[in-house]
Amino acid sequence: MTKFSDLNLNPKVLKAVEEAGYEIPTPIQAGAIPHALEGRDVLGIAQTGTGKTASFTLPMITLLHRGRARARMPRSLVLCPTRELAAQVAENFDIYAKYTKLTKALLIGGVSFKEQDALIDKGVDVLIATPGRLLDHFERGKLLLTGVQIMVVDEADRMLDMGFIPDIERIFGLVPFTRQTMFYSATMAPEIERITNTFLSSPARIEVARQASASETIDQGMVYFKSSRRDREASEKRAVLRAIIESEGAECRNGIIFCNRKVDVDVVAKSMKKNGYDAAPIHGDLDQSQRMRTLDGFRDGTLRFLVASDVAARGLDIPNVSHVFNYDVPSHAEDYVHRIGRTGRAGRLGRARTIATPRDDKYIDAIEKLIETTIPRLPNPLGDMTEATAPAAAEDNRTETPARSEPPREESSSRRSSSRSAPPSSSPSRSGSSRSRGQGGGRREEARDEAVVGMGEDVPSFIARSFEERLVG
Repeated sequence: MTKFSDLNLNPKVLKAVEEAGYEIPTPIQAGAIPHALEGRDVLGIAQTGTGKTASFTLPMITLLHRGRARARMPRSLVLCPTRELAAQVAENFDIYAKYTKLTKALLIGGVSFKEQDALIDKGVDVLIATPGRLLDHFERGKLLLTGVQIMVVDEADRMLDMGFIPDIERIFGLVPFTRQTMFYSATMAPEIERITNTFLSSPARIEVARQASASETIDQGMVYFKSSRRDREASEKRAVLRAIIESEGAECRNGIIFCNRKVDVDVVAKSMKKNGYDAAPIHGDLDQSQRMRTLDGFRDGTLRFLVASDVAARGLDIPNVSHVFNYDVPSHAEDYVHRIGRTGRAGRLGRARTIATPRDDKYIDAIEKLIETTIPRLPNPLGDMTEATAPAAAEDNRTETPARSEPPREESSSRRSSSRSAPPSSSPSRSGSSRSRGQGGGRREEARDEAVVGMGEDVPSFIARSFEERLVG
């Protein structure tokens, strides 16, 4: 069995790895690190949670430990799709490079340009950035990329989903042609394959798992939910979520709850807190400092539930997540794999529970086709909500949904009163018409029981004229 000591890493890097508690490299690390140390381009394809970050940070630190950075000219570049992933890469760099003199800078949104400019001006060995913020610094003339020796693109498929591919192509044009490139992705979409063919030179392809496969350490389950009424679906769905959490018992130490929309992230987090659960939201619209505080609280255990959009689905290394809850079924099958990959990491056991509605059938089919297995169906902890609340819902429908009747007018009221005082045979049509207007939704069926004869006294004068008169007129 391969050990880190067999990979020809710098002794200072090995010391830091051992202190971090790692002895045996993961398959992606064992496959990629030797090729990276040889200076070859690397194409790594592996599911999330397999240790991709260390597979490029460890050889990068080893290759860069000699040399000196120059002002505004970083020696290596790591591109990440999200702020959280970039911050995590920076944390890994700090852990593994602590016995070296290498420096780094983190360029992400939500942080002032002034602070980042100061770091770049000093000169950094490793620049970790999101594409947008990197290009902002370049366009302001604060950054030169002509000194980049090693370039890493992490979570390339997520870059594609977020629309960063044009930015990535532009950045490739700004770095030297003779650089070493390491490219990592969980899936290989045609667009990703086109980029690798264009910008990588005879890469060593390391594929350690079938593309977008779910880890075998994750116990998956799906609760099929159908609301009693459409206007109650959101509140009943949140009740089902809480019931699922309770049904997991003490084994649910913590969990990440994924929603498709940012607005639902806030609503679900607020609902969880209102019902006594320690939860906080995280999504792209929140301030960066608040997002980092929330993540830190979840990592150190002071926060039990993280309610997140897909911004947190990729690359976050939180090793002790016991559960993942999909409040919404993701519309992209690959996102399901990345979401549930937040649990069951590093060989640990994890659980993933998904709430599905009738509208999600096509997404479920796509997910099960991708992972090549059927997700086990679990009973709804609250039972069949449609059967349990149908009578009450019907009663609410009668009280809340007004009949589609025209508002009464004064002349109509006088006519109805005169028709009531007249003999029944005098104007049967008016009598039937007034009954139909007064009884809301059932007026059509009751009107069919009585013969409708003309318009009675309400017939307009232009219709009352004979056909011959109208021809003459």
